[in-house]
Amino acid sequence: MNGAVGRSAVLLGFVAALVGVAVIGIGLGRRRSEALRQGPIYAGLVLLGALVATGAMEHAFLTHDFSLRFVADNNSRETPLLFTITGMWSALEGSILLWALILAGYMALMVWHFRRRVTDQLVAWATLVTLSVSAFFFGLMLGPANPFRAVGGLVPADGTGPNPLLQDHPLVAFHPPLLYLGMVGFTIPFALAIAGLATGRLGDAWLVEARRWTLFAWGFLTAGLVLGAWWSYQVLGWGGFWAWDPVENAALLPWLCGTAYLHSAMSQDRQGLLRVWNLALLVATFSLTILGTFLTRSGVLESVHSFSNGTVGPVILGFFAAVVAAGVGLIGWRGDRLRGHGRIDAPISRQAAFLANNVLFSAFAFVVLLGTVFPLLAEAVNGKKITVGRPYFDTMTTPLGLALLFLMAVAPALPWHGASGQLLRARLVWPAWAATLTVLGCVASGLRGLATLAAFGLGAFAGTGALRQLVVSNHLARRRGEKVWQRLGDRANGGMVVHLGVVVIAVALAASMSYGQRGQFRLGLGRSVSFAGHTVTYLGTHTAVQPSRSSLVANLRIDGGATYHPAISQFGADTQGIGTPSVDSGLTGDVYVTLIDGPQSGSGPATIGVVVQPLVMWLWIGGAIMALGTLMAAVPGRRRRREEAVTARALVPAEPVVPASPAIAIGEAPSLPEGSPPGDPVGIQR
Repeated sequence: MNGAVGRSAVLLGFVAALVGVAVIGIGLGRRRSEALRQGPIYAGLVLLGALVATGAMEHAFLTHDFSLRFVADNNSRETPLLFTITGMWSALEGSILLWALILAGYMALMVWHFRRRVTDQLVAWATLVTLSVSAFFFGLMLGPANPFRAVGGLVPADGTGPNPLLQDHPLVAFHPPLLYLGMVGFTIPFALAIAGLATGRLGDAWLVEARRWTLFAWGFLTAGLVLGAWWSYQVLGWGGFWAWDPVENAALLPWLCGTAYLHSAMSQDRQGLLRVWNLALLVATFSLTILGTFLTRSGVLESVHSFSNGTVGPVILGFFAAVVAAGVGLIGWRGDRLRGHGRIDAPISRQAAFLANNVLFSAFAFVVLLGTVFPLLAEAVNGKKITVGRPYFDTMTTPLGLALLFLMAVAPALPWHGASGQLLRARLVWPAWAATLTVLGCVASGLRGLATLAAFGLGAFAGTGALRQLVVSNHLARRRGEKVWQRLGDRANGGMVVHLGVVVIAVALAASMSYGQRGQFRLGLGRSVSFAGHTVTYLGTHTAVQPSRSSLVANLRIDGGATYHPAISQFGADTQGIGTPSVDSGLTGDVYVTLIDGPQSGSGPATIGVVVQPLVMWLWIGGAIMALGTLMAAVPGRRRRREEAVTARALVPAEPVVPASPAIAIGEAPSLPEGSPPGDPVGIQR
């Protein structure tokens, strides 16, 4: 029953997407408004298919319907309820289903948002693009990634259960969905970019919509990356949070390009610059989400995060090539109409700083992309497997990160059209003093390491600069008579809060990676070891048995206080033991303990791993600050809503110009539409 319902729902989504593409395509080609009005109907049918398919799959998991091969491979009767629910996205086919569900949800939100402009060609093209992408992912589920495929032969009485690493921490319920909300969300700004190129509506007004959708997707992806680092830290037992794993890099790449776009979009909005570059960034960001899908699901990379091997790799790679070809081809076709009307007035200006920012983010993305795909290229050329490890990524990205911290401090203080030395001194004197005193204080306290001290100093420089901007903005808002709640929707304030979160993460990252210490000790019952200023005492072990696992748990007292319980857990009789760390977290640092090898007898010695790292908690605090800033920037206040409403009107094609009536006296200004601000022409184009 679950299989039949699920397969029918997937077929509904696929057919609705294809028919929607055909109907909208005919409507665009023949200029039939009635056909364009059907777009929301087909988007709704795609969403209905995704919802029913997802419901059928979750029902199959909850009822332990092992007649479906995907359920039998990723569920068991002993699996706890939470991990039974999350089992849907724990392997290849279910992850594609989650992708299709989120994509259908975004598409439905988009057509609802533009519900009053469904006959607008730009909106119709955007709907056509999202329906095309939906058809691809539903097509995958009808073919090589079918989650509703039945088992061959006798239905098993029980399943094998999910991967042990995917049933060891509740973050599995939050990290993948947030990551998908981010990566899939970049489909909408990509669709708007393609729509603008296809229709020739290349003014700056569409930027308002694309930037808003990008900001929401970027915020979700940021939260997903931070929670992924936290999950890795809490589950994998290695004491780290970012290993430059290829699948981690696959999610980082669209984040880097999306970040570059959010900065360069301001240059286009304010100065009419970087139009081609912004379109290229939107195409690149979406393309990298498809490339990440290929790297994660094709089995070409060995990673603890990757999904099982499947036959979807060549299909996804072909779709990636088609997306890149379409984007590059359209940008080349419209190249002459994309020339910006502005220019960079001075080398020391916010315009130039944003350009430098984009160069650095692009270089960062190229370094990560090269290190990620180079092993694949090398194997394809000479047949030998090689590994690009952490030394390459750390060496290449550290100077880029430091340069970005410097620009983060300087750019907001620069005027758009150039700055005098006196103005720069006035705006940067306090951030510069904060940076100098921070470095001197670190050196005086015995801290060493050129790159780390530079990160601390530049962090203080950028953080103080962001605080200064917030104080100045708050002062100006109070002078305008705005209330506190009205200032929360200010995009500039939100951006500065995001910058503060980035600074917190950068400082915590530099401290934890540079000054962390690792040790491994064999301790007898009741014995203690002093390491990195902390004392760890071994109090013995005990066994904990749950329906889904059995665990050997160590009892460790840290610094004479609370007791912590690292464990080695076994999920099922035939699985290898999985280490589960225990962490004593504090604002100044973490003591991270693992049970490496248990005692041979109840009173025998055990091997304990100890990792001491400073400021790790501030990584997660910084992520929360970034999420807050993203929300502030994405949700507009009253003043910004008025401004964006005026700008968004330019998305609608202007009506034909009607000659002025002779009754209007020469020199008499015609009346403006209701709600237009004074001085705005009827055909608004910022």
